[in-house]
Amino acid sequence: MRYNQLGRTGLFVSELCLGTMTFGGSGEVWSKMGALQQEAVDGLVRDALAAGINFIDTADVYSFGESETLLGRSLRNLGVRRSDVVIATKVYGAMGPGPNDRGASRGHIMDGVQASLERLQTDHIDLYQIHGTDPVTPIEETLRALDDLVRQGLVRYIGVSNWQAWRIMKALGLADRHGWSRFVSLQAYYTIAGRDLEREIVPLLAEEGLGLMVWSPLAGGLLSGKFGPGSNGPEDARRTSFDFPPVDRAHAWTCVAAMREIAEAHQVSVARVALAWLLARPQVSSVIIGARRAEQLADNIAATTLVLSAEELATLDRVSALRAEYPGWMLERQGAGRRPQDFNPAG
Repeated sequence: MRYNQLGRTGLFVSELCLGTMTFGGSGEVWSKMGALQQEAVDGLVRDALAAGINFIDTADVYSFGESETLLGRSLRNLGVRRSDVVIATKVYGAMGPGPNDRGASRGHIMDGVQASLERLQTDHIDLYQIHGTDPVTPIEETLRALDDLVRQGLVRYIGVSNWQAWRIMKALGLADRHGWSRFVSLQAYYTIAGRDLEREIVPLLAEEGLGLMVWSPLAGGLLSGKFGPGSNGPEDARRTSFDFPPVDRAHAWTCVAAMREIAEAHQVSVARVALAWLLARPQVSSVIIGARRAEQLADNIAATTLVLSAEELATLDRVSALRAEYPGWMLERQGAGRRPQDFNPAG
């Protein structure tokens, strides 16, 4: 297991992060993710920590708080020293029926952090993330509330999830202007079959020094190798009952076909190849893996030992390449000759 610096911070996190959407199972959506209870949760957390994972991601909205509660109990049950684990959680989703029980307002953030601390049985959260874009609350209000939490010691670092590039950049500019705590990471969807992040957001992360946490690295199981043209996959698969995130199936099957050949050459699962491709991307700080069974977790963890050759990576990059899109193709055209390696004064 390798450990990567999270953004520009001095915090090091494991290249794989244990996701907890499968913990609890309360509610129509979350029951489709998984419904693991305490004994099973303890087993997965134990296996993850034993493999060297020190990073665990959850959210208040996962099973309406049950995921955080189960995780907090598990860390206590297993006698895990608080400083040995990096806990990330999120706030934004609806946690009640009222109009102020959701969003990124100061009120909801302050209420949310206290509730999360109680459920997790801890006095601080290592990485506190805004889970989505709030179209109503001013960014300044959200940032000031998060900065107060950092100054109070309740939160050590702040991050964001599922935001647009312009919104992230605006938030960073405001934080710099006012001396507030800066976002250190982005949690976003990114797979070999869905590389949209590379158009605007990946260059922003590189320029501003933000870490990248990847969610749904197997596209909801679609890239596990269990699905393909004409196959709906196993009946108990999450994708079968919850078709999310949206993926261009034809493009995905092209990627799966290429990954299958590489998987067979290495005698590993297609899922391991999909994860290994992500782990080889320089912008990725940590890949979030979720599991319902110990063997599923073990196979995902084994992806850290799979080293793809330069030729194999080039093949996967080629079959998964993004379609040229404006202004990207124009930037490439007009930028020719401006990069040092392109300039030849002799003609």
